[in-house]
Amino acid sequence: MIQFPTVPQVDDEPASEPPIDYARPIVIVINGIHAKSGGGVTYLKKMLPLLVERNDIKVHLFLHASQLETFYPFSDRALVTTFKFSLNPIKSLFWEQFNLPLIARAMGADVVYSPANFGPIFARNHVSLLRNAVSVIRLTGNVKIGMYWVMIWFATTVTFFSSARVIAVSKYASRTLTYGMPRFLKTKLSIIHHGVTHGKQDEAPPERSSNLLLAVSDIYVQKNYINLIKAMAIILKKHPELELKIVGRKIDKNYTQSIEQLVQEYGLSEQVKLLGYVLHDDVMELYRKCRIFIFPSLIETFGNPLVEAMVAGAPIACSNTSAMPEIVREAGFMFDPLSPDAISDAVSKLHMSDDLRVELSRKAIERAKNFTWEKCADSTAKVLMSAASDIDRRPGKF
Repeated sequence: MIQFPTVPQVDDEPASEPPIDYARPIVIVINGIHAKSGGGVTYLKKMLPLLVERNDIKVHLFLHASQLETFYPFSDRALVTTFKFSLNPIKSLFWEQFNLPLIARAMGADVVYSPANFGPIFARNHVSLLRNAVSVIRLTGNVKIGMYWVMIWFATTVTFFSSARVIAVSKYASRTLTYGMPRFLKTKLSIIHHGVTHGKQDEAPPERSSNLLLAVSDIYVQKNYINLIKAMAIILKKHPELELKIVGRKIDKNYTQSIEQLVQEYGLSEQVKLLGYVLHDDVMELYRKCRIFIFPSLIETFGNPLVEAMVAGAPIACSNTSAMPEIVREAGFMFDPLSPDAISDAVSKLHMSDDLRVELSRKAIERAKNFTWEKCADSTAKVLMSAASDIDRRPGKF
């Protein structure tokens, strides 16, 4: 076990549970072992520096040793502990469910926070974060992937019932991931939107491209890029000057292959480019330069690319489903993501109307002001502190 900096050693036998002393900071363990890539990593990287600067809480971050390079360097005040345990799914689950609560208790933790759909159900005053839409299961035809999402659904349900508090990243997430549970169970649920990094207020407005369409997200089936490619085939008949760049890692190899095959079938290899992974600063520059940002996703609990596009003032054409209307509101031109014709119509209208693009750009910048990491961290800290006040004594809690 590697420690950065030194934290109290873990005894073989956990000490008796001390009462919470409210004259001292609340001790919070963040269970970060699920943050391997994408939004999970971004969330912790943005939240940790803000949380550790607070005087009313003391934060310990638990990571697997393999994650150290991903998160390094850390804030000076961050107390980071890394562990070496098997990454076999079953062994990893066992470590999280049994070892982690015991270690957290031995360190005097008042709360364990898992910024994931599920976490250690036996941990004292556990708080979880509803952020992954398990309804993706209905979109996949792959049995292995389907079984994975069934397990996530089961783990999410069990964790919800066992948690002292639950945070949802949107109203949509709170509705869909609570599965019609009784209202009294939802009293422990808080909705806290993610934040976004805002640029300098004195930055000059970007000089936008006359032909660049942009889409950003790692490639999964729920991102709906097949319908976007079909829409591009329609768009290019009217506006052959346009081009589409898709930024995002090719996570679902089979779905990526289907996209690439469709691009070839339509003869769009010169107008449609899959760029793969792009550095964040370069992605932000694309947001600032694109003529239109297109977000065709079928299922999102939040949609980080949307708020990134808004803060850059990109004119947005967006799906009218799941969390998108809640996040974008009036700052985007909505379309039916199941209809390539509807996607094509929305993009064409934006492309042909300078006034509409300018209006949506202005609204996007204004809407983005509602999403800050400072607000997210402050609201999250309040939820974690409220969980500590529960002083959970339920049988089976470590």
